[in-house]
Amino acid sequence: MFFFIACDDSRWQIVKYGIAGAILSHAETLSDFIRQQRKPTAINQVILSWHWSCSWAVQLLHSSEAPRNRTKMKDILQPGINCWKIDKVSESGLLIDAKDYYRAFCDAAEIAERYILLAGWQFDSDVALIRKGNGGEAGVTLISFLDQLCEKKSDLRIYILAWNFSVIYSIDREWLQSWNFKWNTNERIQFCFDSCHPFGASHHQKYVVVDGRIAFLGGLDLCSGRWDDRSHLTVNPLRVNGDQSPYPPFHDVQSYHVGPVAARLEEFFKEQWRTVCNHDLDLGAPARSHAVRFENSLPVQSDRVGVSRTQVRQTDTGNESVREIRHLFRDAISAAESLIYIENQYFSSQAIHEALVRRMSDRRRSRLEIVLVLAKEANAFVEQASIGIAQAKIIRNLRNLAAETGHKLGIYYPASAAENGEEIATYVHSKLLVVDDQFLSVGSANLNNRSMGLDTELNVSWQVRDGETATLQSIRNVRVNLLAEHTGLEVREANELARTTGLVSYLDQICNNQHSRLRLHPNVEGSVEGESWIETFFPDGLPLDPEGPVFGEDSYEPIPENRDGLFPKGINWLSSLLSRGIE
Repeated sequence: MFFFIACDDSRWQIVKYGIAGAILSHAETLSDFIRQQRKPTAINQVILSWHWSCSWAVQLLHSSEAPRNRTKMKDILQPGINCWKIDKVSESGLLIDAKDYYRAFCDAAEIAERYILLAGWQFDSDVALIRKGNGGEAGVTLISFLDQLCEKKSDLRIYILAWNFSVIYSIDREWLQSWNFKWNTNERIQFCFDSCHPFGASHHQKYVVVDGRIAFLGGLDLCSGRWDDRSHLTVNPLRVNGDQSPYPPFHDVQSYHVGPVAARLEEFFKEQWRTVCNHDLDLGAPARSHAVRFENSLPVQSDRVGVSRTQVRQTDTGNESVREIRHLFRDAISAAESLIYIENQYFSSQAIHEALVRRMSDRRRSRLEIVLVLAKEANAFVEQASIGIAQAKIIRNLRNLAAETGHKLGIYYPASAAENGEEIATYVHSKLLVVDDQFLSVGSANLNNRSMGLDTELNVSWQVRDGETATLQSIRNVRVNLLAEHTGLEVREANELARTTGLVSYLDQICNNQHSRLRLHPNVEGSVEGESWIETFFPDGLPLDPEGPVFGEDSYEPIPENRDGLFPKGINWLSSLLSRGIE
């Protein structure tokens, strides 16, 4: 019976899984037998046999041969196709949630010598980066922090590039923002609104470069409504906006980088600034290397990182579309052999849906464990009536396909129970993809159509190469660490989250525990009043999530240039009233 000891590795794998499968099958039979027995003595004997069988099988399935025989992933990162460049890094990793990112940003900015470059979808001058009683004696707001830096450092210059937001978002945005940054701060702080996009597009990138040596990139803006810590308490007195209004728990991910890739992002920022502001930035040579601690970070043990973009450029002959992130995600999904783990705010992209359908429908290849952690619901009616309808249909289709093909698909959201028992969902805003624990991508790109071809986006990616066991382990640690946060499991209890085989079943089991933070995603269609008539005219929802420019070469200035006029002031006044709540 022990003939397999002399087998080579590949045959041992076949024999091992065959034996383990037989034992687990035997255990299932024994389990059925337990339910049929009435004699305690017989039950006890069966339970002992059943436990021994299952435990032996699990040990066999997870024995030390598995990592050594891991299927090597093909090279995904291809410059000029699905990434812009691959650059060296001396240090890189992830910062989970805004408390740790804002702290790291402040630490890096404190040691800046020459310049800080900030690009984002939204900035709020009064957002508190360091909260009172939580790493600082007094709250540190963005505008005061940047102003004080310039006052202390006579050679420091700060450049801010912000999306010139659409009127749709005007109620939720800080008006007179340009005036605040230009006239209430040091003259070496330059603020510029970016409106150089095709009609309907947005500047959605969120990145920072310090002296061409340190960079941050991901899903987090330096704005209101983002700060939270990893506990995601239902009530947190520190989780308030500048007007002291509270907001729900919020989850996101930002990457950090030290080394040449920061200079690459600097190059990208200078190109954007030239396009938007019509003049070049002369930043000089990068400063000397900086030493900064990234507290509570999740390091990725790799010396290189790929940078991918979504961008629509206006040229003399029309629009030139850069869709590297779209190609990147599709190539990564196609390469998957065991596991796809996704965190995202949305999931309405037809391109990503098609990539998953193609991979899941290939019956010649292995079955996958597919885990999606999504926001429970859209923030507003407009989002639900556009992206929400398309997302619900995609999820329903994937669930049906998984049932037909044998893939395991789990779709979840994190939440906690308030003292009165009410469920408070944590809003998932992160944009992260892990494949086989060998590929990791983080950035600003949502899994919606806009992020694949219309809005400007930036992602960074790491991939395991031959012999890089440390890289694989660090990517796996990222996934396990995130799942531990979402489930609420203690570290010592989270070892099971490292599994790939049976991960979805294990997470489903956790969801059945009333004390778990992880919940099965409801995927409710027709949850918004009036949605049915919308689907009558727009089967895939309101057409607000296109993958490309709506009107070809047209660009637009969505907000009047005179932001000090009566209309902007009226909107600002109305916004402040609404934010305080009118009874």
